[in-house]
Amino acid sequence: VVLNLAGSQQLASQLAMGAEADVFASADERWMDVVQGKGLLAGEPAVFAHNTVVLIVPRTNPARITKLQDLAKRGVKLALALESVPVGRYSRESLALLAKLPGYTPDFAARVLANGVTEEENVKAVATKVQLAEVDAGFVYASDVTGSLARYVRVLELPQAARVPATYPIAITKASRNAALAQAFVDLVRSAEGQRVLTSHGLLPAETATPAAR
Repeated sequence: VVLNLAGSQQLASQLAMGAEADVFASADERWMDVVQGKGLLAGEPAVFAHNTVVLIVPRTNPARITKLQDLAKRGVKLALALESVPVGRYSRESLALLAKLPGYTPDFAARVLANGVTEEENVKAVATKVQLAEVDAGFVYASDVTGSLARYVRVLELPQAARVPATYPIAITKASRNAALAQAFVDLVRSAEGQRVLTSHGLLPAETATPAAR
């Protein structure tokens, strides 16, 4: 298995430009729909995992962010993924939901977004900015806060009402030269064995409709 890892929007663009691949896995359904709309898939996509967004701050926490409301404070430096990137869209949708909850002001999302100092092309870049304390906070997937990253950041989880389920679909491409092997790989990812591997790395199983706190 040879992996090509990048933001879903980048992978979708590569496929549209003729890049060879047997399987396409996306971090949201939007980019899978784009690829499917271009007639590049063989059959229907299937969900293989879920995820959820969390806020991370550097372990040193220079901006003294102890609750989500602190993100709206003047001077906070926030890292976000681009809105075209799945995690960037999930993050913005979560902020909009937070603004509707008790304890938050209606302009909360706008004030937080005004503190954005960088927009990255993938979630790993956001995580790196926070890990290196180049910014005060950033939104990443819960599954990103494992291994070495977990030693350098603190996690603030979103309330259940503000969690936007991140749905990950997978599909075989129409141009696949190894359709049988591609199907075998998809089947493995969605099997009980594959799901155990994914959940061991912080993802949520495919049958989870509403991700809960990790």
